[in-house]
Amino acid sequence: MKYKSQEKKNNNTRKMPVIKIFSFLKSNYFIIGMILVLLFIIYWFILRDLPSPTSLTKKPPSQTTNIFDRNGILLYKIYTEQNRTIVPLSQIPPLLKEATIAIEDKDFYRHGGINVFGGIIRAIKDMLIYHRLQGGSTLTQQLVKNALLSPERTINRKIKEMILSLLVEIFYSKDQILEMYLNQVSYGGTAWGVEAASERYFGKKVSALNLSEISLLAGLPNAPTLYSPFSSPDLSKKRQQEVLRRMREDGYINKEQEQQVLLNPPSLNLQKEDIRAPHFVMYVKNLLEEKYGQNMVEKGGLQVTTTLDYKLQDFAQQTVASEVAKLKDLKVGNAAALVIRPPTGEILAMVGSKDYFDIKNDGNVNVVLALRQPGSAIKPINYAVGLLKGFNPATLFIDSPTCFANVVGQKPYCPLNYDGKWHGPVQMRFALGNSYNIPAVKMLALNGVRDMIATASAMGITSLSDESRYGLSLTLGGGEVRMTEIATAFGVFANAGTKKDLSWFLKITDSRGKVLEENRDVTAWEKKTTHSLLDIAGKRVLPFEVAFLVSHMLLDNNARSQAFGESSLLQVFGHSGISVKTGTTDDKRDNWTIGYTPSVLTAVWVGNNDNSPMNPLLSSGVTGAAPIWNKIMTFALKGKKDEWPLMPSNIVGMQICALSGNLPGDSGCQTRFEYFIKGSEPKELEGGRKKILIDKTTQKPARPGQAENIEEQDRIILKDPYSAYCVDCPHDNDEQTFINKWNY
Repeated sequence: MKYKSQEKKNNNTRKMPVIKIFSFLKSNYFIIGMILVLLFIIYWFILRDLPSPTSLTKKPPSQTTNIFDRNGILLYKIYTEQNRTIVPLSQIPPLLKEATIAIEDKDFYRHGGINVFGGIIRAIKDMLIYHRLQGGSTLTQQLVKNALLSPERTINRKIKEMILSLLVEIFYSKDQILEMYLNQVSYGGTAWGVEAASERYFGKKVSALNLSEISLLAGLPNAPTLYSPFSSPDLSKKRQQEVLRRMREDGYINKEQEQQVLLNPPSLNLQKEDIRAPHFVMYVKNLLEEKYGQNMVEKGGLQVTTTLDYKLQDFAQQTVASEVAKLKDLKVGNAAALVIRPPTGEILAMVGSKDYFDIKNDGNVNVVLALRQPGSAIKPINYAVGLLKGFNPATLFIDSPTCFANVVGQKPYCPLNYDGKWHGPVQMRFALGNSYNIPAVKMLALNGVRDMIATASAMGITSLSDESRYGLSLTLGGGEVRMTEIATAFGVFANAGTKKDLSWFLKITDSRGKVLEENRDVTAWEKKTTHSLLDIAGKRVLPFEVAFLVSHMLLDNNARSQAFGESSLLQVFGHSGISVKTGTTDDKRDNWTIGYTPSVLTAVWVGNNDNSPMNPLLSSGVTGAAPIWNKIMTFALKGKKDEWPLMPSNIVGMQICALSGNLPGDSGCQTRFEYFIKGSEPKELEGGRKKILIDKTTQKPARPGQAENIEEQDRIILKDPYSAYCVDCPHDNDEQTFINKWNY
């Protein structure tokens, strides 16, 4: 009886969980419904179209991406199908496998497809904090992403990637996964997989690679274009060093092996690729990868119509090469050129060096994108700031020996002019035209370095970001900028104050002809029957009036004739209205000419990639860069009518005294015509004489502290905030001609 009672009790006990579950289900319909909805959402949005992991063993389809110029001329083919050779893992050097694991996924043989405690946590942080989907990718995830999924960067795709990675690890062994990865990943250009990459970069089978070649190759998949030894040798070398360091830290090589590679860099296969406008094409390829992802660019069959005009590009390339050859005796080793269409920002030509394929002399480096000092080419921005602050083209500067207080504990800054002379009273128009240094430094001292950097940044020069790094030498080119940036900034002057970012494509379609992106600004501009600079779609960063005055000062051949002569190469035969500025650094390491009309802008640089100085005989902008600039502009403007800067309605013109910039009144001074923004016209009448101390022997102003042989005399004195000048004293360009500390 006791046994039966206990059995009945046990039966009741076993029934209790079932009763509780039934009771829970009966009273929690809402929770159950939510679970079912959640399961449905997971299935519908993630699992429904999840590809099978077994499809990895099928060869992925690939299509060629074509890059064209604006007129349909083929510049470059990006394809993969014909340039992939599958090799078994046994034929891949163990060091290459180890190098790849070390730099890409050190825990590859320990995780199950996703790295929860490292990569995934980092990826979640990127998504939540920085709102970007990257990081956290194991080799398995990279294989899944490239072979099974689309390149879109969404949370949905990331979840699919993780699920598939776990499944792939179930279906395949680690060695199989590594073999598929090494055969499917891109190593840049047409090289997919390690065998094609080895042939492309070193001209040999992957099985024959040494450690030096392996360490370079292993660093490429992360960003093949960025780390390419052809287009970015410096970045490629840094990446290789990182691979070696990781290999040493993980025990695959020792310190001695690492040092041997660093002392003996690999020899590259220098066979030329079938490519036109190579610097531009590689620039475009990198931007395409940023926009659509590497997989889509390398295998997606994109059809890209760029802004490039290949006829102009070809002429510019030939001109750069031939002119650099003429400058050999002046120790000029390279040149670069960029031609744009200011109203739309279109890049019409880009020549990154004299010869892209001259790898031994870094010809593949695109100097158009490199940081170089602009010299005096940056002065127009400084004077634009002065115009913003109420100065005008007739503002007087005394070009005289002047020192400026510098940082505490450092010597005063005492700039010199390019020609080693002082030029006395100089108005802004002539100070800019002749590119005198001392007036420019005075202008910057009045403007402030902060305001110049802020204006330059608004105009497109973002490299000059840290104000604390620069002093008054900034206006003489004391900071580094990119040619793309300074072309954008000068484009603001050409565009009557409107900034247009540089553009590189007209239309991009997929392999089926569907338009992915179109440059609507260019389309709209070209549809207009008449063009006005005021119709440019962009952000206004300078007043219309300021842009006009700067452009007008830069096109005035008379304003620059004292320094450059009346018939220099800064004039384009048969054309007028071209604004132009030169620039040369004091140490002759960089030499520039930048000039524009409202429809064409050309920037040219000459120098040496290793930053070695050129011959001191190189003239400022005229001997080096100007001949190249002149020929390219002549070609670009062929058959076009002259264009002049559009004049704003509130620009007024008047006669002023040619020396002082004051109003003539009844003084009888020699006059000239000048333009002003209404309200900024000179208000002061030409003045009379002032009493100053004169050295009776020399008839020059007395030196500071001189107490003997002096007398007070009436003289005509001109002054700026820093210096004064005796007009009717004897002049022989020595310091006594100028009055740095007024003695009246």
